[in-house]
Amino acid sequence: MDKLKILVVDDESRMRKLVKDFLGREGFQVIEAGDGQEAIELFYENKDIALIILDVMMPRMDGWQTCREIRKDSKVPIIMLTARSDERDELQGFELGVDEYISKPFSPKILVARVNAILRRTNAISQDNILSAEGIEIDKDAHIVKIDGKIIDLSFKEFELLVYFMENKGIALSREKILNNVWNYDYFGDARTIDTHVKKLRSKMGEKGEYIKTIWGIGYKFEV
Repeated sequence: MDKLKILVVDDESRMRKLVKDFLGREGFQVIEAGDGQEAIELFYENKDIALIILDVMMPRMDGWQTCREIRKDSKVPIIMLTARSDERDELQGFELGVDEYISKPFSPKILVARVNAILRRTNAISQDNILSAEGIEIDKDAHIVKIDGKIIDLSFKEFELLVYFMENKGIALSREKILNNVWNYDYFGDARTIDTHVKKLRSKMGEKGEYIKTIWGIGYKFEV
C-alpha cells in the first residue's frame, strides 16, 4: 500500500523537520513547502495529497489565503497551525473550512493523533453508505450531502457531524460524546468548538437545520 502524502507548510524549517520526523515515524510521506505560494504549486502537482498541515503566518501568501485558494477546488482536510490563540482566528478558520485548529506550541504526538484521526475517517469503509431522513440524503462514500435533491457544501467536520447526528437519530448526545466520536481524540477545551460547527451546519441546512435540536445542559439531538 502506498504511503499517504501529507503537505506540511511552514516558513520555519525547524518546525517542518519536527513535524516531518514525527509523521515519518507513522509511515506517512511528507512534502514540504516554505510558504503559501509554494504550497499551492505543490498541491496541484501532487493530486494525491491526503491532508495539509498549514501555518498561518508566512511570507508571500499566508495560511488564510492559501486555504481559500485550495478550498476553491478541493475538500482535502486541512489542519491550521498558529502562534496566536485568538478566538477570532479560530472562527475564521472554521469559516474557511479548516478541519482542525492547533495553537503553537503544540505536542507533535497530539498533532500526529489528530492527523491519524482525520485520515481514519476520510478513508473509512462503511457497509451502510447512504443515510437519509426527511429530504436529507448523505452519501458517505462520495462525501455528498443533498437536501431535497440539492447538494449543499459542507466542510469535512460539518459533514462528519451531520453523519454522526443522523446515525444517532433521536438520541440525546452530550458535547463530550460528540467530541469523542466526531473529533475522535481527547479534547481539552470548551464546548464552543461544537457549538460553532453546529451553528454553521444548521445555517447551511436551511429549514432542515431545525432537526438538530439543542438539549439544554446536555448537548444536541437529531430529531425529525
